[in-house]
Amino acid sequence: MKFRNLGRSGLKVSEISYGNWLTHGSQVEEEAALACVSAALDEGITTFDTADVYAGTRAEAVLGRALAGQRREGLEIFTKVYWPTGEGPNDRGLSRKHINESLHGSLRRLGTDYVDLYQAHRFDHETPLEETLRAFDDLVRQGKVLYVGVSEWRADEIERALKIAGEMGFDRIVSNQPQYSMLWRVIEGEVVPLSEREGLGQIVWSPIAQGVLTGKYRPGQPLPEGSRATDEKGGADFIRRFLDDDVLTRVQELRPVAEELGLTMAQLAVAWVLQNPNVSSAIIGASRPEQVRDNVRAAGVTLDADVLARIDGVLGDTVVRDPALTTSPKTRP
Repeated sequence: MKFRNLGRSGLKVSEISYGNWLTHGSQVEEEAALACVSAALDEGITTFDTADVYAGTRAEAVLGRALAGQRREGLEIFTKVYWPTGEGPNDRGLSRKHINESLHGSLRRLGTDYVDLYQAHRFDHETPLEETLRAFDDLVRQGKVLYVGVSEWRADEIERALKIAGEMGFDRIVSNQPQYSMLWRVIEGEVVPLSEREGLGQIVWSPIAQGVLTGKYRPGQPLPEGSRATDEKGGADFIRRFLDDDVLTRVQELRPVAEELGLTMAQLAVAWVLQNPNVSSAIIGASRPEQVRDNVRAAGVTLDADVLARIDGVLGDTVVRDPALTTSPKTRP
């Protein structure tokens, strides 16, 4: 495993991190979840990402049990706050009340007294940004949060937060967690240039485009039984945008590229996002330990300029680049 700094901070993270969205506490039985985390640890992954909302808070609890007994100082545990975790009007968003209550719930479920990175899971249009940033800063000063990040924020939202933090002496945002893959590059136009200037690192999710970049979905053929694309409760909405015959045909044309490099399709996809110097870590998920072992082989892989150009030539105009597609709800969900 290789390690990178999280943005311009001093925190080192494994360049491949393990995330449990859509798996722990929902799609995957606990025994399988524990086996996947064990495989991640065996492969040198030290960075683990989750969120309070995943599987209705169950994912955090499963991850906490999976990491119990590990040396806490040797791990980087990330979680998030924003989406609803209860029925009340304050069980969501980025108010001081919800941030404080959600963090303490996360700490209980994770079995730790601090998290390395606490992330605003979306931008909250109903809470003053000053209130949100002060609440995060208070938790940093209490030692319950070491670093603050965001997830799926637009460049202008990040820029406003950095300006306020600078003016008010708050702890600065060090990272953003966006969707990013060969097929989904909406951060490249605005978020990445801002992040490079201001010292934020990207912790990217869905580097294999919900499994599409593994090549298992083929044009003109039925969706594989038991795949994510057939699970209406497990991310089918997210993958649907990629299940276009033109996209799937072009993905199949990447197979010779991977084979020539001695990589699986998944390894090629993960290695591709890691070529971006603004990416601090790529999050992988898994329902089986062998998926973890396959994906981590992308660590340390270098793709030369000719390979990157060849990939761009194959994918062509199927790549999504519009920065406006990064959105947060106008009102709390």
